[in-house]
Amino acid sequence: MSSCKTCIVRNRAICAGLEDRELVALNAMGRRRNVAAGEPLIWEDDDSLVVANVIEGVLKMTTSTEDGREQIVGVAYPSDFIGRPFGQTSRASVVALTDARVCVFARNDFDRFAREHPELEHKLLERTLAELDRTRSWMMLLGRKTASEKIATFLLDMSERFGETGCATTLTPARRFALPFSRQQVADLLGLTIETVSRQFTRLKADGVIGLPSRREVEVLDRRALVVLAG
Repeated sequence: MSSCKTCIVRNRAICAGLEDRELVALNAMGRRRNVAAGEPLIWEDDDSLVVANVIEGVLKMTTSTEDGREQIVGVAYPSDFIGRPFGQTSRASVVALTDARVCVFARNDFDRFAREHPELEHKLLERTLAELDRTRSWMMLLGRKTASEKIATFLLDMSERFGETGCATTLTPARRFALPFSRQQVADLLGLTIETVSRQFTRLKADGVIGLPSRREVEVLDRRALVVLAG
């Protein structure tokens, strides 16, 4: 992972489309960093000092109330972009859910580079609009979907996000994957109780829609049924 040209998520990250000479310049600005599970990368309300591309692993974005209650407001997967470019303050904390590897840039340097390279700014805009679409879909999930629809939608999203990696621009949904969330975190994310989450997983397993090889692992046995259940 010594350069952008050999990065396994290059064709799906925001740097896709940059020419070789531009990648050389971008590579000179960035540094690879390993982040252990539970380790914070960015703190809410701190100065926005860094931005990053996720290369491997999963990170959560959270905000907290004054009395310390935490809410997961987003999840970053390989090829996702995290941080607040063109902004002075970080609006959410970013913490590794699993061991992760990221490509980190000083925010001021990245902002300057993006202004000089319209293709990169265009990719940032595309990512922002895609994130807005996901947020609207999540509002529908939280506000209108039943518990079974929420769990089915969540599992489909996980399957897609943990699809086959590599240099392709599209992914094949994963049939088997390890959840980076505990049952309680799934409940908090979906606005359910942990008891409801456990019941829904058990029901899907009993109906042959999914398998549960272990506490954290999920195997999609009947994807078409899961799509129907997701509404």
